[in-house]
Amino acid sequence: MDGEGIRLDRPKARRRSPLPRWDPEAFGRASERIARFLGTGRFIAWMTAFVATWLAWNILAPPRLRFDPFPFIFLTLMLSLQASYSAPLILLAQYRQADRDRVNLEQDRKQNERSIADTEFLTREIAALRTGLGEVATRDWLRDQLEDLRREPDGGRSAPRPGVHGERPRPSEERDR
Repeated sequence: MDGEGIRLDRPKARRRSPLPRWDPEAFGRASERIARFLGTGRFIAWMTAFVATWLAWNILAPPRLRFDPFPFIFLTLMLSLQASYSAPLILLAQYRQADRDRVNLEQDRKQNERSIADTEFLTREIAALRTGLGEVATRDWLRDQLEDLRREPDGGRSAPRPGVHGERPRPSEERDR
């Protein structure tokens, strides 16, 4: 080949499409705005006023000015056209909302997992602190010891207090007595 043949290591150049291009996000946002408007009382009031005006004009106007006689075929066609466009726009808005809800749910789930892990860590830390406090002389234990020494006539120098082999009892043992 002459070097300008088909290269598999490079993507093909984009061809220009005869179809119009649009931003899917912009289209989705517009469909959400339309769907939000279609679900309001204001839309129902405007649509009711429009249909009532249409019917009143085509019933009460002079016959030569009526453009949609009694079976109101053109009005039916317009309402069908409006419904055929509004239903897909509403569905598109619902799909986009479902996608946002799914992302939010996933973020909430991850946050809950982090919170549970943090809570379990803090629970273990508190349990370790409580265990460690069992080995520490507390203020109340020290007061009791000093009070006992003050009450003894020789100041506690004669005989060791009862513990394991005459040793000083641990604070946790003292509290248990």
